[in-house]
Amino acid sequence: MSRRGAAVTLCFLLRDTPAGTEVLLGMKRTGFGKGKIVGIGGHVEPGETDQEAVIREVFEETGLSVLPEDLVDAGAVRFVFPARPEWNMETSLFTAWTWQGEPAESDEIVPEWFPARRLPTDRMWQDADHWLPVVLEGGQVNVVVTMHTDNESVASSESLLP
Repeated sequence: MSRRGAAVTLCFLLRDTPAGTEVLLGMKRTGFGKGKIVGIGGHVEPGETDQEAVIREVFEETGLSVLPEDLVDAGAVRFVFPARPEWNMETSLFTAWTWQGEPAESDEIVPEWFPARRLPTDRMWQDADHWLPVVLEGGQVNVVVTMHTDNESVASSESLLP
């Protein structure tokens, strides 16, 4: 995929509980999306692969260690902000069922487990319910999400998969 915005990665750590599958998300404390519940991840630094970036970001934000072989490619989402093109992002998505450690707060994220079937969408970016349930069910996505000029609500969501 050619990059048409900032290279970003997200990892959705999953675990089975007696009540069903849970996903680790986090309340953003700083920067872009502050106050929202978001996936764990961030920008790909120069010279990093998407996998290296997501492993680093998961560790920096939660203290958890994920190995490359534990990452499952869940596809990509391109975020288009017509009113703020500098916010455009090409996001690589991963899931993982295996990691080391216990989630801990960082300066950037307050991690919290949520039921995968009852996401806190009222506290998330509005695009999450357009693609995240598919990822959490083990599927792959290739989606373009175009935001309205308010930079909050979704104008359109288009799957590029056949």
